[in-house]
Amino acid sequence: MSQPPPPSSRWPPPYKAAVSFTMDNLGEAQDVLNGKWPHPIGTHPAVTNQLPRMLSLLDKHNIKATYFAESWSLSVYPDAIKSLQRAGHEVAWHGYQHEVWKDLSAEAEQENFDKSWEAADKAGIEYEGFRPPGGSINDRTWGMLREHGVKYVSPLGELGAGKKGVVTLPFEWRGVDAFWYMDKFSGIRKDHGEKEKLETPEEDFKRWLLGKIEEIKETGGYLSVLFHPFLQTTEDRFAVLEEVLGEIATEEDIWVANCKEVASWVSEHPDLFEARMK
Repeated sequence: MSQPPPPSSRWPPPYKAAVSFTMDNLGEAQDVLNGKWPHPIGTHPAVTNQLPRMLSLLDKHNIKATYFAESWSLSVYPDAIKSLQRAGHEVAWHGYQHEVWKDLSAEAEQENFDKSWEAADKAGIEYEGFRPPGGSINDRTWGMLREHGVKYVSPLGELGAGKKGVVTLPFEWRGVDAFWYMDKFSGIRKDHGEKEKLETPEEDFKRWLLGKIEEIKETGGYLSVLFHPFLQTTEDRFAVLEEVLGEIATEEDIWVANCKEVASWVSEHPDLFEARMK
């Protein structure tokens, strides 16, 4: 039996739902880790070309985003980090070099925290949020996040107060551009009832997002929208991005806020957001 929709009053008045616009992956951190980056460090077009255009669109629609960036990239792209901060966007944590988080041993996980916090300290960044590469975290991660002062985590899962006082702000695969745009996600698409090979991925992604926005207004839900700068490589994809930004910016019933703001609200109103993650 389906659960009744949550009360719309759980979000700040007068809003009925909440949306966070997020970005993942800053530059070539993962490619360097995997030995697949043949170019000079610090020249990734996702940062030098696509990101400035995305920031311009966010400014046009007055939307503040959360960028989950790898800590390795903070010193490689300091100007990009400063541009994000000057524009009022949140810089959050996405591992050191995009290591698949659930596969890390306890020792590797601790090393990742240590290297990432050292890099963040040098860049003058205090992390409040974490999105685990791969979408899942280990049970021990909750306590480590709490020890390091992280206030929220954004994995696959359900919205709630989370564990150890760390709020859960989930994403879902269909809300990620890579789910629709990348061939390597064909298996995940199949698992979700979609075609492995999509004929019109941009239109499919846009259609799903716009439909989901209508759904969360009815259910009082939350949506984390995820666009990767490295995938915004065509005018069709930028058109999808701009249409989605325009839609959420003009929805009077939707609170458009970065993850830090949403996590703060959830933390302050735990009775409205029952923790569901086991």
